[in-house]
Amino acid sequence: MLDRMQTEPTAQIDPRALRDAFGALPTGVAVVTLRDAAGMPTGMTVGSFASLSLSPALCLFSLGRNQASARLFAPDVPFVVNVLPDTMADVAWQFARPQPDKCAGIALSDTAVDAPGLQGAIARFACHVDSIHDGGDHVIVVGRIADFDHAPGDALVFWRGGMHRPAAVGASS
Repeated sequence: MLDRMQTEPTAQIDPRALRDAFGALPTGVAVVTLRDAAGMPTGMTVGSFASLSLSPALCLFSLGRNQASARLFAPDVPFVVNVLPDTMADVAWQFARPQPDKCAGIALSDTAVDAPGLQGAIARFACHVDSIHDGGDHVIVVGRIADFDHAPGDALVFWRGGMHRPAAVGASS
């Protein structure tokens, strides 16, 4: 049963309560990697990665408009979306926190675009920024996929404020 339903206009919505409600839906965890203005590798954790189109090959993610990394994205900037396996929660948290060198101690590899990829990712999408859209307090980045790869493994899941391993659900009769 739902705890409560919000019936007031949007301006009256409690942001913390809304965040908790959004947290009821598990999301996959990805790290978007790219180079900063000085050419150094950096990145950020996102839970909003999604496929957008197969033809043309497009994907998207969103990030907070006021995040320091948001200013790194502009048309044609290369980046890589790295889908994390359930064994890399520590990496997800490292890229989620503000720090000077987010890639410290992280194994990186070359990709088809001028942006590093994370070794150990179960899928990687090498992209260039196709477009950036307003999304309220976030920006929505659409990536034009130049190359991709994938490997076996279970994806890391973010749910109700924490990192989790997916659990198989038996078929119901």
